[in-house]
Amino acid sequence: MNKNFDLLADSCCDLPVSLLEKQDVQFVSMTVQMGGKEYRDDLGKTFDYQEFVKRLKSGEMATTSQINIGTYLEAFKPYVDQEQPLLYLSFSSGLSGSYQNAVSAVNLLKEDYQNVPVTVVDTKAASLGLGLVVKCVSELRLAGGTLEEALEWLDSHLDHVQSWVTVDNLEHLERGGRISKTSATIGGLMKIDPIIHVNEEGRLVNVGKARGRHRAISKIVSEMQKHTTTGDQSLIYVVHADDFESALRTKELLEQEYPTSKIEIYSMGPTIMSHTGTGTLAIFTFGDKR
Repeated sequence: MNKNFDLLADSCCDLPVSLLEKQDVQFVSMTVQMGGKEYRDDLGKTFDYQEFVKRLKSGEMATTSQINIGTYLEAFKPYVDQEQPLLYLSFSSGLSGSYQNAVSAVNLLKEDYQNVPVTVVDTKAASLGLGLVVKCVSELRLAGGTLEEALEWLDSHLDHVQSWVTVDNLEHLERGGRISKTSATIGGLMKIDPIIHVNEEGRLVNVGKARGRHRAISKIVSEMQKHTTTGDQSLIYVVHADDFESALRTKELLEQEYPTSKIEIYSMGPTIMSHTGTGTLAIFTFGDKR
């Protein structure tokens, strides 16, 4: 295994712990608050995912906290002590202050150490959009790629992460301030699902709507088709928040359009689900510049 550099992500990548361990990728945890208690989103190692989903569906609301500077200092310091290069791939700065806290932690370490071999990269991606980037960089690394090659790959690919999302529960978007209460009420009554994209700044942007689940699925598949070119979509992630049936339907549609692509279904993690609610569905792949 190549050890030119180590790789760190955060739990918002939503990749299975087993995959991260297999590819020797470390991670730091986001935190979720629910019912007055705080829980670590540790990709299911201790986090009770099914209980979390059950409570969300019963009407409880969850909030999240960015990773603080102290947590980053604790994560980075061993690499500084060992003078081992580390690449940290961060959750989008357009959705969290975690990236800036990571940068601040590096700057604090530089006040005390001459050599701080920690590189922090804002992926401007979330959930399996971030996971897609982590997976590709980890494979490059395992194939013997250097840190410099990884950074070159990131420079040419990050702007091409395609993220297409539809949300079934508008209440969470309304409470998070992403849509108005009136829009949420009307949308809910008319069974309208918003179509959301992650833009070049790493922010969620409402770019359309569809009436009914089947039309929403067809819409995010067609949007992905518009923004991919031959060869881009060799790997496609379909992600769902407690709606495997819709994810399977989405995968079937994608298989018709991309018969040679590797299409994998994953569950959305609690960090993003806290803000979108259950029933969220997303597609992630590479394509046009976003």
